[in-house]
Amino acid sequence: MREHPLILTVEDEPRISRYLRSSLQMAGYDVLVAPDGVKALELVQENQPDLVLLDLGLPHMGGFEVLEHIRRSSDMPVIVLTALDTEDDKVKALMMGADDYLPKPFGNRELQARIVAVLRRYHQAEPSAKRESVYANGGLKIDLATRQVTINEEAVHLTPTEYRLLVTMSENTNRVLTHDYLLSHVWGVEYSDDVHILRATIWRLRQKIENDAANPIYILNEPGVGYRLAMRSETSSPG
Repeated sequence: MREHPLILTVEDEPRISRYLRSSLQMAGYDVLVAPDGVKALELVQENQPDLVLLDLGLPHMGGFEVLEHIRRSSDMPVIVLTALDTEDDKVKALMMGADDYLPKPFGNRELQARIVAVLRRYHQAEPSAKRESVYANGGLKIDLATRQVTINEEAVHLTPTEYRLLVTMSENTNRVLTHDYLLSHVWGVEYSDDVHILRATIWRLRQKIENDAANPIYILNEPGVGYRLAMRSETSSPG
């Protein structure tokens, strides 16, 4: 167990890289620095950091490609930091599995708050030896002790944010949960207006637990309001 969380910053601009290292160390984190995507993946594999701050505009290997490689084998939290502040870039990063997105320029207080929020969600989603119950809904099962999710006995790999969202909905099965409710309970009150991050996570969840993500039977839209996790009696396997 580490004494301090280890954060990997992936940034090719030396001035920004130095700023990130300094501000993170002052906040009590241990810091690794990678100037490009290739080095970032080496450090991820060797050190298994607690969180990655990932720039998208990297040399040799772009940030989206780095994110894709990380998500193939790990659920470690990733916050995207980038000057590419378009809605398409944000949605793409979130749908690829980024836990949060912070456009440049950003203030140190906002950065620190985002890090704390993402790490909090990650650790809240960790398995607990005190929790023994299993949630069952048709073919969907959630073992709350081990944090294992299955569809018709087939394991489904979820990121901590995806898992926390699914558990929150399972605790309110058949109840309509508003966008604000889900954002504040899963991400925190500071995310109450960030509907993009909710929609992207719902999209990723449906890809993993629905037989047909375009015609879901578990996670249902309530237009203009939010989402509802429906109770199913029959089984359904993912496509």
